[in-house]
Amino acid sequence: MSYQLYRSTTLGCILQETLDEQLNSGKIRAPLALKVMDQFDKSMSKVLNERIKAKCTFKAGKLDTYRFCDNVWSLFLKDVEIRDRENSIKVDNVKIIACEAKRRKLCEWDGEIH
Repeated sequence: MSYQLYRSTTLGCILQETLDEQLNSGKIRAPLALKVMDQFDKSMSKVLNERIKAKCTFKAGKLDTYRFCDNVWSLFLKDVEIRDRENSIKVDNVKIIACEAKRRKLCEWDGEIH
């Protein structure tokens, strides 16, 4: 099973729009579009897990709101400081979405953003 975490990214939205255009013009059929989006989800997960090695840490001033629904945590933080090895930035709001991954290891939470 693939997780649809990356479909709301710019790349995912553009891919979906392109597939919709292809469907509407009759160039492809719905089963192919679904397979393409499923492969997109799998590929994004794999590439980010294997190739992204940057790490940063964050310190939240306040946990504003949190929700847990369908094994998905949504955390809303205020007054957050984000640091990597060289830089530090303060932001007003951060939203973190954490999904449970039973079958495939997508990421581990160790208090750092990967």
